[in-house]
Amino acid sequence: MLLAIGSLTAMGAALGTVLGVAARYLAVESDPLEQEILSLLPGSNCAQCGFVGCAGAAAALAAGEATVTLCPPGGKGVAEKLAKKLGVQADLSHSEDKGPMVAFINEDSCIGCLRCIKDCSTDAIVGANKQMHTVVSEVCHGCGKCFKVCPTEAIEMRPIPVTIETWHWQKPGAHAAH
Repeated sequence: MLLAIGSLTAMGAALGTVLGVAARYLAVESDPLEQEILSLLPGSNCAQCGFVGCAGAAAALAAGEATVTLCPPGGKGVAEKLAKKLGVQADLSHSEDKGPMVAFINEDSCIGCLRCIKDCSTDAIVGANKQMHTVVSEVCHGCGKCFKVCPTEAIEMRPIPVTIETWHWQKPGAHAAH
């Protein structure tokens, strides 16, 4: 019994050492600018920008292969932050900042086709085939992909309702009295 415990301990220590050495010598260096850009993106990984996720979009932005207005869920606010971080000018005249949105399903119009469920990247839509669906608003990140695929226009994008958890004190403007 002690021989088995000792041999398993020795094997664990040896394999742990090998993994530690391999992690140190085979580590892939990441671009610090890419990590900073990734922290500015919303992290919804909705692929509306044309990249698989926000990490791919951050890599493209860091390499100069994409424009700062690539993120529809982030809107004008994220585009401004990205432009400032990258030191570029951005044409924000065509982008509007609607604020955070969440999907809402009008259950009377829903036919249960499952198209919205298949396109939801966060599994925020609950329902079954030929049954009505609903959105779990705490999970929805407002990418709007479900809105685009709904054949009956039962889905609409609404601003996140103001509750105790979502209310924030507005910062005073530059014109405020001192």
